[in-house]
Amino acid sequence: MSENHEGRRAARDRLVQQREQEKARERRRRTLIVAGAVVGVLALAAVIGLIAANAGDDDDTAAPVVAPSGATGKDDLAIPVGASDAPSTLTIWEDFRCPVCAQFESAFRSTIGELTESGQLRVEYHLATIIDGNMGGTGSVRAANAAACAQDAGKFKAYHDVLYSNQPAETDDAFGKDSTLIDLSKKVTGLDTPTFRSCVEDGKHNAWVAKSNTAFSEGGFQGTPTALLNGESIFPKKGDEQISVANLKKWVEEANKGKPAGTLTPTPPAS
Repeated sequence: MSENHEGRRAARDRLVQQREQEKARERRRRTLIVAGAVVGVLALAAVIGLIAANAGDDDDTAAPVVAPSGATGKDDLAIPVGASDAPSTLTIWEDFRCPVCAQFESAFRSTIGELTESGQLRVEYHLATIIDGNMGGTGSVRAANAAACAQDAGKFKAYHDVLYSNQPAETDDAFGKDSTLIDLSKKVTGLDTPTFRSCVEDGKHNAWVAKSNTAFSEGGFQGTPTALLNGESIFPKKGDEQISVANLKKWVEEANKGKPAGTLTPTPPAS
C-alpha cells in the first residue's frame, strides 16, 4: 500500500512538473509574440520615418516660389488692380473654377471697374484652388498660374475676366488643359506670345499659387468668393445689409468720405 502511495505521489509530481513546463513554454511563446509585435511596430515606425524624411527631401527640391510681376502684400500673394493710393481696398479671394465666383464677377465686375478707374477703389486679388481639392483635377491651379502669367504681361485683369466669362461647368476640368488656357488668351490683345505660352506650359507660378492657397486655408475664410472692404467682410452681406450694386457703391462712398481719390497709373509689364 505504501508503494502504491509513493507511486501515486510520483505520478502527481510528474504531472505537476509537466504542467509547469507547459506553462513555461506558453510564457516563452507569449514573450516571443509580444517581442515580435514590438519589433514590427518599431520597423513600421522606421519605415514611416523614412517616408517622412524622403517627403522632406522632396520639399527641399520643390520648385521655387516665383511671384508674378507687381505682386504685393504679405509674401507677395496679392495681385493689385487700381491706384496704389486709392482710399479704399477691396480684397477678393477667388477660384477660377468656382461657379459662385463667376456669378459674383458677373454681378459686380462693371461696378468694381467703375470704382477702380475713378480712383475710389484698389482691388487686391488672391487666388485659391479649393475646387481642385473638392472635385479633383488641376484646373484651379493651372488657371491661376495662367492668370499670374498674364500679370507678368500687364494683362491680368483682362485675362481674369475672360476666364470667368468662359468658365466651364464645375465638374469639367477644362482649365486643366494648357491648350484651353492658351486659346482663351487670344481673346486678350497681345497676350498670346511665346513668353506667355512658355509660362503657362512650364507652370512657372504653380508654387506661388500653392502658397496662396495655403494662405487662404490658414486664413479662416469660409469659402470663395471672399470679399473684404478695408478688411471687413461684405459678401454675402456687410453687417445686416445684403450686398448689391447700390450698397457696394454706398459702402465705398462712406469709407472714402473726406478722402481724395487715388491716381490711377497703368501696370507696366515685366521686362
